Amino acid sequence: MPATTMRRDTARPARPARTSRTALVRTVALALFLALAAAIAGPGTGPARAADGEVSWTVRTAANTYGSDRSSFGYSINPGGAIKDTMTVANHGKEPLTLTVYASDGFTTGTGQLDLLTRDKRSTGVGAWTRPDRDSVVVQPGRTADVPFTVTVPANATPGDHVGGILTSLKQPDADQGITVDRRLGIKIALRVSGELRPGLRVEDLHAGYRGTANPFGTGDATVSYTIHNTGNATLSARQAVSVSGPFGWFKADVKDVAAPPSLLPGETWKVKVPVHGVAPGFRLSATVTLTPLLTDASGSTSPLQPVKATTHGWAVPWTLVALVVLVAAAVVGVLLLSRRSRARARQREDARVKEAVEATLRAREQSPSAAVPGSPESS
Repeated sequence: MPATTMRRDTARPARPARTSRTALVRTVALALFLALAAAIAGPGTGPARAADGEVSWTVRTAANTYGSDRSSFGYSINPGGAIKDTMTVANHGKEPLTLTVYASDGFTTGTGQLDLLTRDKRSTGVGAWTRPDRDSVVVQPGRTADVPFTVTVPANATPGDHVGGILTSLKQPDADQGITVDRRLGIKIALRVSGELRPGLRVEDLHAGYRGTANPFGTGDATVSYTIHNTGNATLSARQAVSVSGPFGWFKADVKDVAAPPSLLPGETWKVKVPVHGVAPGFRLSATVTLTPLLTDASGSTSPLQPVKATTHGWAVPWTLVALVVLVAAAVVGVLLLSRRSRARARQREDARVKEAVEATLRAREQSPSAAVPGSPESS
């Protein structure tokens, strides 16, 4: 396969011979904000070329005892060991090229791509261990030039994976914009330093949120967010699965097609946010994230490792349903209170009617003549 090459264009202020204060301000502003993103050409894409034709050279791995069809530089090496290899630079333009050559450490960008530190940034790994045999190379039109380099691993190097790259750089002034653009092409260097390999991923900052619907009997959407942290010493990607359920595991909703994170270098982190649809509002929400780490060995074969799980809880309150239940309960309570009050008033009216009837009877007896009692003196 052709070499996996890396390109980056960086804008830097130029020094025009004459410029007004306004032009100088514009130059500084452009220098701060004009930067083209790095891109990595995957295996099988051929030597890297700029789509707009601005870059007139390519870089590739040289054919030697390490192979003739490599996509990048990759080695397994012992602490204290050294490796010599070669990068080949080809000039496809019509003018001679003088290119700066240097090495730097790699890192994963926010878009998930591998990039290399610029020359003004300090490297502590592969970039510090790799030494080209020259700081610059001159390549004639239509010709190639080899750039040998040596990777010397310190005796106290940490076992595991270390990633960087070797780059070629060309600074070109842009008179129209008043800036200097640093165009870079490089090839990845991946080292696996022998020793105990301890791959590991961890789920951190796990949160679950819920957004319901106006339908009191409908489902809503949950959002599960977390950070993947490569806590081991090996470069890892992962398969991801997210599930959300209510109390006792009821109303479970699974998301199994979560996009895989990029290959994370040791110590790197990656933020993930997963929407989960059709979640029943079961008041108490449980969200579980399952990561299956994927480890790639020196031969390029990928193996899954023991899954890692993490769970968090949140609230999924069906507020519309709660409001409806409260209204129904209030209506029932109101009906009961009114019914009780009505019965109490009816009893009061009945008691008043009975009392009034008794009083009327007593008054009637008091007002009528007394009846003679048999056997009394008045009757003899």
